[in-house]
Amino acid sequence: MELFFLHYPFTCLLIAFLVLYQVKPAFRFFCKMTFYKLWLFTISIGVAILSIPRGRNVDNMMFLRTLTRPLKHIFGIHIVVKGKENLRTKKPFVLVLNHQTSLDILVMMEILPKRCVPIAKKEILYMGTFGLACWLAGVIFIDRKRSEKSIATLTEVAHSLHKDNVSGEESNEELLENRNLDLRVLIFPEGTRNHGGSMLPFKRGAFQLAVKAQVPIIPVVFSSYNSFYNQKEKKFTPGNMIIQILPEVETVGLGPDDVPKLTEQVRDSMLSSYQGISGMTNGASH
Repeated sequence: MELFFLHYPFTCLLIAFLVLYQVKPAFRFFCKMTFYKLWLFTISIGVAILSIPRGRNVDNMMFLRTLTRPLKHIFGIHIVVKGKENLRTKKPFVLVLNHQTSLDILVMMEILPKRCVPIAKKEILYMGTFGLACWLAGVIFIDRKRSEKSIATLTEVAHSLHKDNVSGEESNEELLENRNLDLRVLIFPEGTRNHGGSMLPFKRGAFQLAVKAQVPIIPVVFSSYNSFYNQKEKKFTPGNMIIQILPEVETVGLGPDDVPKLTEQVRDSMLSSYQGISGMTNGASH
């Protein structure tokens, strides 16, 4: 036996790895999450190379979307999208999604419309190749610690949405250089991940943006991951997800005073949908 270990060390390591992967859920969780992150960082190199001819441009997002989506097959995540007709519009809008885990990046790519600009925290910009790929794909980064700068950025976006085209200079605004093309914006209004099985209170930035631009809000709800993914329990198995795209909520005629009520109205509708579709996925897992 000792001779076998000495002559075939890599075979022994492979066998040990496979055994641990099968019998230790925590080890399997670690391996899958490591693979997920390595995949994102690796494909980001390809995205950066493919994006060079256009420079920073929201149309580069299609490269990131195309190269991310195979992960759902690798992990065995079956995603059902309901309400697709609610995204079949050519006009600008603000897309709001609930935020649960880092896997939201994968699930989000399933429904991301063309020329849709995600708004993300500035820390992502410094995440190596992935941050570079996001920057090249037109992601708008805001510094949550500098509220005045964040408000100025969102004001620029609102102006661009309202004009149905954009003009800008450098930094975040340069992605809006292509004129006569509708722009869409994607925001997670909770502001941070929520593992609690519900929804955190919504921040009002997305709704102020929509009201200022007088464009509709389209709520999108991801069902709970708990039937197949749980960070605390170190669980990551194949499973089912439902994405529910709700009808658009108009903001024409609304003003700043209407934002608090609008925020709660959208959150209530999303929470109700979340509870309904999460019950369906949890039931299907048993």
